[in-house]
Order: sequence, then C-alpha cells, then structure tokens
Amino acid sequence: MLSTLGSIAAPLFVFGIVVFIHELGHFLAAKSVGVYAPIFSLGWGKRLFGIKSGETDYRISMFPLGGFVRMASREDEAMAGIEGGGNFDAASAEATEAHAQAKQSAGELWDDNAMVPFGPRAVPAERWVESKPIWARLFILSAGVIANILLAIVVTTGVFLGYGRAYVPAVVDSVIAAGPAQAAGVMAGDTIVMIDGVPVTAWDEVLTRVSAVTSGSLSIEVGRASGRQSMTLTPTLADGINPATGAPRKVGRIGIAVRNDVVQESMGLGEAVNASLARTWQMTTSVGEVLKGLVSREVPMSNLGGPIEIARASVAASSGGAQSLWSLIAFLSLNIAIVNLIPIPVLDGGQMLVTIAEGIKGKALSVRTREVLARVGVFSVLLLIVLVTFNDIKRLLVG
Repeated sequence: MLSTLGSIAAPLFVFGIVVFIHELGHFLAAKSVGVYAPIFSLGWGKRLFGIKSGETDYRISMFPLGGFVRMASREDEAMAGIEGGGNFDAASAEATEAHAQAKQSAGELWDDNAMVPFGPRAVPAERWVESKPIWARLFILSAGVIANILLAIVVTTGVFLGYGRAYVPAVVDSVIAAGPAQAAGVMAGDTIVMIDGVPVTAWDEVLTRVSAVTSGSLSIEVGRASGRQSMTLTPTLADGINPATGAPRKVGRIGIAVRNDVVQESMGLGEAVNASLARTWQMTTSVGEVLKGLVSREVPMSNLGGPIEIARASVAASSGGAQSLWSLIAFLSLNIAIVNLIPIPVLDGGQMLVTIAEGIKGKALSVRTREVLARVGVFSVLLLIVLVTFNDIKRLLVG
C-alpha cells in the first residue's frame, strides 16, 4: 500500500513543484509590472478551495499537475467584462444572461465592485499584457524560465549543503604497462593534483579533461611522498561515448586505474553555492548537447522520454531517498527551462520571438498571422507529445 502511494505521490510531487515554480515566476513578474492576474492555481480544472486576497484568487484545483496563471489579455473575450458593467440595468436579455452566468461561475467570490471574472467590471486596457512595453512583456515571458533555473540552483545548493559531495579521489591505483602514464613516470599511489594548470581533486574531473585530449599532449602534476612532480604525456585514442548523448566518439586515455574509495565531503554555504552553479552549468551544457544531437540526428528521437518516463524516474528517485528525488527535481526544472526557450510559438521562447517581432514592426501581428503561428505551435507540441508517449509505452512493453 505504501509503495503504491509512493508511486503516485512521487511523480505528482516532482511534476507539481517544477511546473508550479515555473508558473509562479510568470505570476510574480506579471504582478510586478501591473498586469491583472485574477487566478493563480496549483493544479488544473475545477476549483477545490483557495483564498482570495486582493484581486487574485490563490486556489487549489482538482488535477494536481502543475498549475496556471490567468492574465488579462485583449484576446480574452471574457476579460471585456459583462455588458452593462457595474451599472447593469437589464438593458438586454443577452446582458442579463451573461451577468447571471458570470455570477454563478464566480460563486462566493463574486463582488459587484470587482473586475471579471469575479465581478461585472471590465479590465482596464492598461492592465492587459499587450498594453505593457516590450521589456515588460519579455520579462513576464522569461520569468518562468528564470524561476526554473533558480529552483535548480537553490535545490542543488541545498543538496550539497545537506548531503555534501561524494567523489572518488584522483589517486592512482595502478599504471598500465607501456601506457602513456607509465612512460611519463606516473606511479601507483600518486595523486593527480593538476592537469594543464587546472587543479583537480576527483577522478571524474581527471577523466573529463583527459578524454577531451584526442591530439597533442597534456601536462599533469602529481603528489607523492617525495613531493610534487610535473610531467608531460601524450594520450592514446580509444573508443568511448558522449556521456550526454550516448553517441560514440574518440577519447583520450593515459593508461591508469584509480581506487574506488568514495569520499563524502561536507560543504559550507559558499562552497555549496559554487558547486551548485558548476553543476547547473554542467547540466545545461548536457541538455544543450542533447538538443544539438537531435537536430544533427546524432541522438535518435527514440531517446526522448515523456511524462511516463519522468514518472518512472520519480518513483526510482524516491526509492533512493530525498537526495535522489531533489536532484531529479533540479535536473527536470533545468530541462523545462531550456525546452521552454525553444522558439516554438506556444512555448515561452516562441512567444518571446513574437513579442520582439511586434516590437520591431511597431504594432501587433495580424490576427491571421497569430492564428497560423498558434496552430503551428500546437501541432508541433502535440507531435512531440505523441512521440515521447510512444517512446514511453515502447519502453514499458520492452521492459
């Protein structure tokens, strides 16, 4: 029973917090520049309960996947208010019906002096998103991405603070005969402390730097009982894979094996922040490499995962403890930030391009142009959803 609850709760928690923070970014940005935002919802669908504070209803909705922000827009007919406004005098049957429907929909939130959707008053044009200057609209559109990046940094910082950093020290266990390391004088027991003038402490740092050298030589500095020794060696080529994309590639190797002793290093706040920024940048470049690989077809589309795969990863992470779950949240948050910057019209990146185009043009794009862009964007996203869902189902069936 508990495992079943965990299987349901973990994906909802991961999805919920990442999308919620994204929408919170949009909401706070909109409020800061004066855009009317009457609804901020955690979840979708029917309102279950909430608190109306000022002009915004902060609510919990029926389906707890992410959330949404409703902002005033000239394209939202409902934001035009109820015909007749606050001085409704039954001028027409149509106005009467619209007023009654709006009041019934708002329920206990209805206020005869409020703006729609909680009252009959129309939203002033200066409170629409479109009425704001280009910089403000770009700020609102980019705020979700910024919030997700900040979430990744904050969560990763917290993980480093709470759990420290686990790593394998760069201590040489053995040297392969006739390899570059042996030829240069590297010995078992040496600790690699510097490569090409850059300090290293962990084996993965050594591996990353050595793998990148596929031609020429590199200099290393090792520490041993007799003191530090500097040497130059030329890596040999070997078959490897790109850790981000899984694609085959040639890598440099120097012919050493390291000890498997894992060190758990506690960190202070400053160290945790620096490590978090470095980790966030590493994750960003990895996602960028995957996107680049998808375009160049180096990465097959079958590698993409969707909601089912994320749910599986969430359950697996939750079984590994809080550290694994929070690390997944940071990684997923950064993924959502980067994917939202893709210039597809319905995503933040596409909307930012449209906003910039309107700024250059000096006026809004035509309704027809916006409709075409919206259709292209929706079709692209639906196609992506179908693809990743197919990949998810295929993985489930294949095992």
